[in-house]
Amino acid sequence: MRAVVLREHGGPDALSLEKDFPDPGCGHGEVVVRVRSTSLNYHDIFTRNGMPGIRIAMPMICGLDVAGEIAETGPDAGPWKPGDRVLIDPRNRVEGGLVGETIHGGLAEYCRAPTHQLVRIPDGVSFDQAASLPVAYGTAHRMMLTIGNVTADDRVLILGASGGVGTGALLLARMAGAEVVVCASSSEKMQRLRELGADHAMSYMDNEFHKGVYQLYGKPARRSFDGGVTMVVNFTGGETWVPGLRSLRRGGRMLTCGATAGFDPKTDIRFIWTFELQILGSNSWERDDLAALMNYIRDGRMAPVIDRALPLEQAQEGIRLIEDREVFGKVVINP
Repeated sequence: MRAVVLREHGGPDALSLEKDFPDPGCGHGEVVVRVRSTSLNYHDIFTRNGMPGIRIAMPMICGLDVAGEIAETGPDAGPWKPGDRVLIDPRNRVEGGLVGETIHGGLAEYCRAPTHQLVRIPDGVSFDQAASLPVAYGTAHRMMLTIGNVTADDRVLILGASGGVGTGALLLARMAGAEVVVCASSSEKMQRLRELGADHAMSYMDNEFHKGVYQLYGKPARRSFDGGVTMVVNFTGGETWVPGLRSLRRGGRMLTCGATAGFDPKTDIRFIWTFELQILGSNSWERDDLAALMNYIRDGRMAPVIDRALPLEQAQEGIRLIEDREVFGKVVINP
């Protein structure tokens, strides 16, 4: 089969298209999925570059989010049959491992998966939409709803709003009725975010975006609940951490599910105790998050934002677009 293969860690050239990579076979309780769509994530860059403490057996096929139709079933496959439309949950919660990191992923024509990782795709949900969900939208759903409990009473500031998790957080916050402020790196992205429902959009202002929050809502007060936003979505880290804290009103909550700009930012704990702030971490997603998201799409309540769809031959370019932050929403690969 054709597959984009990683044989050693490195830069963009470490990924190469191979036309005769061995087809996967079916074992007990497994299926082989004909891949119709795989969405790319920043995690693919981490896997390509190599991550401290995580050993990846080579060769490896990246691509965590995989949607397609069952091509073959092994013994004990239960109710699953060829032709069923499925999303593969990247997290193997039984044997362990992660699709596209320790288990061959979706940047190939076929992908093997245990049946316990399969999620049925409802009618009305496309392969591209389903493949957009797990890492980005599943993470956003758990962060915004399960952990953050966003409501119509919230004023939410979303950093990195033009990426997969960011657009997901925006759509979910608007579904809840919250007022949303977004930060983006260009006027074009800010305009597109407004079109998605953002009430206010602004630039990072050399990481002084808290001043933009003050212009909108006033400076947070120490003795009252005036000023600032009630929630900051910050999965970038780095130099955005302290300005994020400074944007929160008393009792506000900082949500984080990643650190794409740095995992060890300078902080100022005076803001945390002075304004009684809550720092809330959210880690990945659960199956219920994926099922809920597909129901939102089926019912017309939400549509994942897809920047572009590329053929397998352009997977390397798709990852470059993410790495250089030239995307708005998700990039999907159609093998």
